[in-house]
Amino acid sequence: MAVHSTTLREPLHHMEAPSARDMRRHRRLPLSLAGRFMRADRNEFTCQLKNISVGGAAVASSHAPDIGERVVAYFDHLGGIEGVVVRHMPEGFAFAFKVTEYKREKLAAQIMWLVNRGDFPEEAGRLHERIGTRGRRTTLRVEDVIIDVELLDLSASGASIGTPARPPLGSFVVAGKTRAIVRRHHEHGIGVQFLTLQSPEALHDSFP
Repeated sequence: MAVHSTTLREPLHHMEAPSARDMRRHRRLPLSLAGRFMRADRNEFTCQLKNISVGGAAVASSHAPDIGERVVAYFDHLGGIEGVVVRHMPEGFAFAFKVTEYKREKLAAQIMWLVNRGDFPEEAGRLHERIGTRGRRTTLRVEDVIIDVELLDLSASGASIGTPARPPLGSFVVAGKTRAIVRRHHEHGIGVQFLTLQSPEALHDSFP
């Protein structure tokens, strides 16, 4: 299968993320993730994420950094996030993120997927009717590259894509016009899971 890669005229991180708009409407979302944080003196301590937005997070920890202190927190599924401590709480502290706009949009997508992942169990594709689409062509955006791929099948929650490309599991891509996360590799390509369930109309628009 031929793969045609071209550099995007507009990088992926310049695209407006729908999930970012949701995050602005819902400033804090409850999300429990194990993690750890590093203080300015490079000492590390365990913590537990309690809630999060694209602007900051509250964590539970027996160690509270000073107000105004820079910290770097690492959470399962989110990776490292740098920020500044803005307040103390009885069970821990809150910190405001100091990240680039690209990182903020990526965080929005990751957070919304994690919050909604109960709607997308590992075998989600089996819960939603799959439409055979073998032979149809679409595009896959990986970072700043567009790849011409085959759409093998499609459902409200995800798609199977024929391609020799193997983006890492858990990485974010755009299939057609829909943001998705890579959930599996298979013999013919990859399986992706959409960040939100798609209506028939949305699928038709994304994969004309």
